[in-house]
Amino acid sequence: MSRPTALIVGASIAGPTAAYWLSRAGFSITIIERFPALRPGGQNIDIRTCGVTVMRRMAGMEAAVRSKLCPLDGLSFVRSDGRPYGTIRATGNPDQQSLVSEYEIFRGDLAGILYDLTKDDENIRYVFGEQVASMQQSEDKDGPITVEFANGKLPTTKYDLVVAADGATSRTRAIGLGCGVRTHISSVNTWSAYFSVPGDLLQGSRIGQAYSAAPGRFYAIGPDPEGVSRICLMKIHPRNDADATLSFRQAMKAGDAELKRFIAEHYSGTGWRSDEIVKGMMESNDFYASEVVQVKPPSLSNGRFVMVGDAGYAPGPTGGGTTLALAGAYLLAGEISKHQGDIVAGLNGYEQRMRPIITEMQKIPPLVPGIMAPQTAWGVWLRNWIFAFITWSRVLDFVQRFFAGAFAESDGFPLPEYEWVS
Repeated sequence: MSRPTALIVGASIAGPTAAYWLSRAGFSITIIERFPALRPGGQNIDIRTCGVTVMRRMAGMEAAVRSKLCPLDGLSFVRSDGRPYGTIRATGNPDQQSLVSEYEIFRGDLAGILYDLTKDDENIRYVFGEQVASMQQSEDKDGPITVEFANGKLPTTKYDLVVAADGATSRTRAIGLGCGVRTHISSVNTWSAYFSVPGDLLQGSRIGQAYSAAPGRFYAIGPDPEGVSRICLMKIHPRNDADATLSFRQAMKAGDAELKRFIAEHYSGTGWRSDEIVKGMMESNDFYASEVVQVKPPSLSNGRFVMVGDAGYAPGPTGGGTTLALAGAYLLAGEISKHQGDIVAGLNGYEQRMRPIITEMQKIPPLVPGIMAPQTAWGVWLRNWIFAFITWSRVLDFVQRFFAGAFAESDGFPLPEYEWVS
């Protein structure tokens, strides 16, 4: 008996994780990625709560992640002269993490680990430099989907399941749901940029540094074992500022050079190490920037088309994107396996299992993301001294447990065990 077939679009985190579990559910999988190779680098991301559970159920993954962890022990908010107001540190307990995770890892490193876990599976095939051009569902939406490809690396093919795992601005989601790319996007009026600069700006410290400048500008420097420094810039607009990210999106469409110039205009001459950071950004060759959004479609599937990870439920500023991707991929494959070949029933089960987790992980706590970068100088001053008090008093150790779903205990979102075909 031949195996059912699945096409997964996107080879970052959600896509390879879905491939791993769908292979165990008995599928033959093709993963396509529009870039010509895996993308290295990227920002540090973290694995929390039910994401830790999934990681521990994937043979060898936790050990591989631990071998690639960011050398980050904590994060300090600093004054313009670099003196800290206070420091947040990891708890040391991977099952009850703080704002600094026990599993902080660069996105590119985690993608590489997941690729290594799946690339030699005889039921998984990777095709780089390809993307979907069109999809055609059967009339009753309970049959194979015919997929045409844009770049000619694959012929037009029918798949029993198509999975969009290509990020918050998923083109595949737009095709699969017959909507616009931004139709189900909820803006939080924030954008961010990530890149590395030469040299160790932290001078050997494993404590990252963060700084804020009004209005709404956030900077962070993180360590990297490769002898560079990782930079994050985030611009936070007031939540009631209608379409505040439009100018950013227009610059992004014009290409990296124009986008760097746009960001430089917002950050040059704003204190601390801003000019040094901007100069490094202009010269960086690993620059990446994106709008911070939440994705909220009315359903996670349409017939046999389904979304996983940011394509279906990007959490925005709550910090749970990687966890949602891992959990969603596991539950998708597990529910399909549970329903023994009834793909549509499996997709319905996936929706029911994921909805409570998505709802909790997408809850934006009060003052987030604005507290990271207040809009006024007075607001920055007040935030810094409140931060100094709560880190000194250790109130934060208690408060952050209730801060958001992303910081719950690892068993806060229990996941079922499934029986697998292979």
